[in-house]
Amino acid sequence: MYALVVSETGIDGGRAWHVPVLMREVLATLSPRPGETVLDCTAGLGGHAARLGEAVGASGTVVVNDMDPAQAAAARARCEQIPNGPRVVMLAGNFVDAPRRLAEAGLSAGVVLADLGFASNQMSDPSRGLSFQGDAPLDMRLDPTLPASAADLVQSLPEAELAEIIRDFGEERRWRQVARKLVQERGASPIRTTARLAALVRAAVGPEAPGGSRIDPATRTFQALRIAVNDELGSLRSLLESVGRSASARRSGGGVTGGGGSWLAPGARVGIISFHSLEDRLVKHAFGELVDRGLAEHVTRKPLVATEGEVSENPRARSAKLRAIRLAD
Repeated sequence: MYALVVSETGIDGGRAWHVPVLMREVLATLSPRPGETVLDCTAGLGGHAARLGEAVGASGTVVVNDMDPAQAAAARARCEQIPNGPRVVMLAGNFVDAPRRLAEAGLSAGVVLADLGFASNQMSDPSRGLSFQGDAPLDMRLDPTLPASAADLVQSLPEAELAEIIRDFGEERRWRQVARKLVQERGASPIRTTARLAALVRAAVGPEAPGGSRIDPATRTFQALRIAVNDELGSLRSLLESVGRSASARRSGGGVTGGGGSWLAPGARVGIISFHSLEDRLVKHAFGELVDRGLAEHVTRKPLVATEGEVSENPRARSAKLRAIRLAD
């Protein structure tokens, strides 16, 4: 379910970087050209942004954005090391705000990428509570300033609302049992750690996930809570709506309006890498609607997935799917 950023064997400037998923596919489908502006909505440690920045060159601009200020700063630092590289602009915050901020800065992106996974340094950071491989505070916030952690949701939500999150965002078949178990157990003792949450979910689901799945029974509930804490699907919907508004405004000759308008250049290519079906369905529907309205054309008629070679080096790339469109001129 997660995007894994693995250690690269090479060293760039004395620092080990990371290998982003579907790199060849991203470059081929988004076709960055010298002088263009690139917006990487989820820059992470800057792997995609750096390669896109190399392509747009000294006459281009790369805008790196990430919810995590530390990740955004790391991406900026990497892009600034590109020889004869582009101008680099850093944004820190939810990518929902990136279209408005680009428009306010007078920038129009020719290339937009959103990789909806997250980096292995985030997964392995105990303070984030994203993994159940060890024991850590149950947090899950990608933006540390968000008001509610996963522990807050687990402790405070009514059983019906908690069950709905686990069902809708985790696609967990035994959502009722999981929610009931968590509500029962939190009354006896607060659920504040990843290990305790995982143990309770496993007890509710059983030793093996339904349907013969080999994933850990806790995986879907952890996914559901992470999506809820970070409003991941709401943010994705907002980004897709901004793309649609920009495409419509350009056709009608409109100006900059509410995060839409001219933040996208004529013929802009927009690519989104998703990692589970909830995300991919939203992207597929939104892109298809723009194509049906004559506002865009498919660059990928079917999602591009990792090659066998990439999966062998990075098993979690197996779930990555890239969809891309090109907006009308």
